[in-house]
Amino acid sequence: MQRIFGAKKQKDPPPSVSDASDRINKRGENVDDKIKKLDAELARYKEQIKKTRPGPAQEAVKARAMRVLKQKRMYEGQRDMLYNQTFNLDQVSFAAEGIKDAQQTMSALKAANKDLKGMMKTVKIQEIDNLQDDMMDLMDMSNEIQETLGRSYNVPDDIDEDDLMGELDALELDMESESQGVPSYLQSEPDVEEELNLPAAPTGSAAVPGRANVQSEDELGLPSVPRASLRT
Repeated sequence: MQRIFGAKKQKDPPPSVSDASDRINKRGENVDDKIKKLDAELARYKEQIKKTRPGPAQEAVKARAMRVLKQKRMYEGQRDMLYNQTFNLDQVSFAAEGIKDAQQTMSALKAANKDLKGMMKTVKIQEIDNLQDDMMDLMDMSNEIQETLGRSYNVPDDIDEDDLMGELDALELDMESESQGVPSYLQSEPDVEEELNLPAAPTGSAAVPGRANVQSEDELGLPSVPRASLRT
């Protein structure tokens, strides 16, 4: 059947925005190269016009320079047109990328919304309130148990609080008096000599009254030998 009626030709996919932009950029680069060549040729013709004298030769050089200048203007117009097309394609590409980002954002929001709805079905506000009330009751029961276990069994119930406050005040007065001075049981006993006011014992060697020094000293300050001990 395909041989009789022929098969449909498969159409090529349309070019993307990036492909079209790349193709136009390459064309613009080719036009820029041509313009650079024409600029170099114009510079050469300008030098020839300066060097040649006015006349037919100079007019011929000017005519060639004018032709090159027209070509340059034409290529510049094409380059501007290509730049405008590239700018338009860039704008379209930017808008397409923005739409793709918006689509992805919407898909993510839809998925998150679906998940939140599924989770909210399992969580009920009334159950949370009941759970909080139960926790408060359990905490109160725990505090009562702790207070009950912390009671003291040796303290009688008939103790007057005024008497306790009086004892506490007396204890504070005793502590203040002890902080101002040394307690009496820590003080040292007084010295007997201080109580009798006796004079202190002499520390140096005192000379015996009425007794003279019987030994004399020689020239060097040494005690002299008695004459009786000298041999005659």
